[in-house]
Amino acid sequence: MNIAFFLLPKQEVAYLTLDSTLRQTLERMEHHRYTAVPILDKEGQYAGTVTEGDLLWYMKNSNGQVNFENASKFLLKEVPLKMDIKPVSIEANMEDLINLVKVQNFVPVVDDMNRFIGIVRRSQIIEYCEKFVSREQTESANSAHV
Repeated sequence: MNIAFFLLPKQEVAYLTLDSTLRQTLERMEHHRYTAVPILDKEGQYAGTVTEGDLLWYMKNSNGQVNFENASKFLLKEVPLKMDIKPVSIEANMEDLINLVKVQNFVPVVDDMNRFIGIVRRSQIIEYCEKFVSREQTESANSAHV
């Protein structure tokens, strides 16, 4: 199956740029109630994913220099990302997607120029796999009654 079927396109995804401030990052995450958001560079290429944990550790390790009141003075590109959230190519197969979604809430999708084109959410892949399990159980129950 083509992963484009599962793609939530870029225009429907909350994402940030490397030049976003920490305050913008926090506000966007709070507004959408997300715990992780993709980051893009100036060319629209996928640059990583920031998590709530990344922001908390950055603030904690700043020795009080970074707080919510002055968060607009710090840029997202200064925040070390603890998790390496891998993207997949739009040409990737389902196996690649399933392997990543096991450890990520969503999988960023890029084109052949590494430009961010959207995400695939873990919930969509689980629903897709659930259909196979349900179909198998139905077939198994039907063959038992024969």
